Parts: sequence; C-alpha cells; structure tokens
Amino acid sequence: MNLDDLHTFLEIINRGTLSAASARLHVTPSTVTARINALEGQLGCQLLHRNKSGAELTSAGFKLQRYAQLMTQLWRQARHELALPPGVVSVCNAGVAFDLWHDLGSRFLEHLRQHSPRVASAIWPGEDQQLQRWLDLGLVDIAFCYLVRVGEGYASRLLFEDELIMVSATADAGAEIDGSYVYVDHGDEFRRQHVEAFLGADPSPVTIAASDWALQYLQRHGAKGYLPKRIAAPWLANGRLHRVAAAPTFARRVYLVESMRAVRDWDWYPAAVAAVQ
Repeated sequence: MNLDDLHTFLEIINRGTLSAASARLHVTPSTVTARINALEGQLGCQLLHRNKSGAELTSAGFKLQRYAQLMTQLWRQARHELALPPGVVSVCNAGVAFDLWHDLGSRFLEHLRQHSPRVASAIWPGEDQQLQRWLDLGLVDIAFCYLVRVGEGYASRLLFEDELIMVSATADAGAEIDGSYVYVDHGDEFRRQHVEAFLGADPSPVTIAASDWALQYLQRHGAKGYLPKRIAAPWLANGRLHRVAAAPTFARRVYLVESMRAVRDWDWYPAAVAAVQ
C-alpha cells in the first residue's frame, strides 16, 4: 500500500473535493483520481461517492479513515525519529554486551564524538545472542561481544581477553565456594572453566548475570565473586574490594563483530577501532 494514496485519501476528506485535494497536494486532478482508484483496487471496495459537488465517504471509507490517520501519523513519527541531524553524513548502530560498556563501548562513543562529529551513533545494550540476531536483521552494524560471528558478510576481530578474578568486599576472604560466594555468570566458557576449577563445590544460592549488579551486591553484602579485572580495578585501588589471591583466574575473549556491508565505506572507522584496542 502506498502512503501517498492514503495521504491523498485523507486530503479529499479534509478538503471535500478531489480538485481541492489536488491543489493542496500540488498534483494534477488525474493523479488524485489515479491514487484513489489504486487504493480502492487494492482494498476491493469503494471508498468515496464521487459527484460534481464533491466526495463523500462510503461505509468502507469511513472505516478506513481512522486506520489511514494512524498509519500516516506513525510514518511521520518514524521519519522524525530516523532523520539525520544537520551535518551528519552517516550513522553507526553499535550493539554492546552489558559488561563491555566499561572501557570499550564508552571509549568507542567518546572517540566518535571527539574525532568524527559528523557521524551519528546509537548504542544498544544486549546479551550476546541478542546482538547476533540484531546483526542478522541489520539493526546494528557492529557488536562488541564475547561470541565470534561466523558467516559470509561478517568479520570478527579479537580485541583483548578479559581477565576474570575473584574479589571480595572483605579483606580476609578465602578462595573456597562458601556461603559468601556469589556466582557471577560470565557465559559458556566461564561456566566450563568454573566447574573444572571448583569440582564438587555446592552451587551458590545467588547467581547474577551482570558485573555492575554483582559489584553492587558484593559491596552491600560483604560477599565475593568473579568480576572482570578492568571493572574491579578502581574498587581494588580504593580498598572497597580486595582480590582473593589464592583463587584461580579465568579468561574471556572479547570480539568486535562487523557487518562488512555496513563498515566498508566508513573512512573514520579504522581510527575508532584502534582507539579501543
């Protein structure tokens, strides 16, 4: 269905005649007639009673009116929200895994604002599986995540390895899995490594799947758990967290996944990636 046809239909209702609608829309009367004929042909019913004095709605036209108003209003809203600001030459839609906003997503955005002000940016947080779907659908152009994207049209580059360390809100915490331990879920590879390192340990009664939330919980409840070292570092430095030295460490690879179709014409992109590596 053509939105111009719906818009013309609404103008005829507002103006009362096809000729008045054509003058308002700056098109010929034959164009207005052709649009209404096309709309009626698609819907399979007559929408207007047309005569020399004007045009009146049929019962079908009356029913369509509210839908036409809603659809054209939504289209205007979408155009407003998607329109590029003045001076913007391109848009980068980036997906970022929740734990990667720190020191990665935020640095990428800051670099764009400072060095590529003519590039608009939208940052979308999500879990790895969500980010993969968004890439497939074209909702994001790139994704900072923990999963490699395999498939034609995509590239995945290893950025760094997150070091996961056990930290505690108390200075004398041991490395065993006890009642003060919180299981912070860092994905499939961490789960495998964790099981191997703590064979036979009882599961923790508390599981948290986001480092920011876990950080707050550990401090509030005097608990311990695994966090990325880069996220824990400021709290280790000010003494509000303590590293459990005897605990094993784990690694989690961080990738930048790119839609090659989206990034191939971005001359600003290599410098932005270099800024976060």
